[in-house]
Amino acid sequence: MRWAYPAAALTCAAALGIGVFGFWPDRGEPERPLIPNASVTDLLAHADAERGARLFRSCAACHPIGKGAPDRNGPNLYGILGAPVADARTRFGYTYALRSVGGRWDAERMDAWLHNPDQFAPGTRMFFQGISSAWDRADLIAYLGTQGSGLLPGSAAGKIE
Repeated sequence: MRWAYPAAALTCAAALGIGVFGFWPDRGEPERPLIPNASVTDLLAHADAERGARLFRSCAACHPIGKGAPDRNGPNLYGILGAPVADARTRFGYTYALRSVGGRWDAERMDAWLHNPDQFAPGTRMFFQGISSAWDRADLIAYLGTQGSGLLPGSAAGKIE
């Protein structure tokens, strides 16, 4: 018991020092350039598909991403970039909200979807709040582009070639 107070005080002081003074451990990730008002196309020129693969682990709870893999709660995302919106997997039951969007998944549409699915397709059933970080979205899109889509990470055009 007599050590509980000093240990708690030391823990709080360490946490406060880390939070206030920014003594965060280096995670080995390169510093990203600051690009004010950057489009997803601009960010894709610096995107990290390997980091996107790590981010995709959260998506993998519902979405497979293997060639020929069956759909789960969400459709298989293999080859999604360049595919028609809400028509890429004929056996998956897309909502009317998403089917009414039309067009094809490109970097810009995928960025809008990942940022706020409910704003992109009001009434969608995808229970996902969105990703606020533009860099995280760009990394994730770069990864999706390596999975059967033909979108090359770092491509200045950010489109299917």
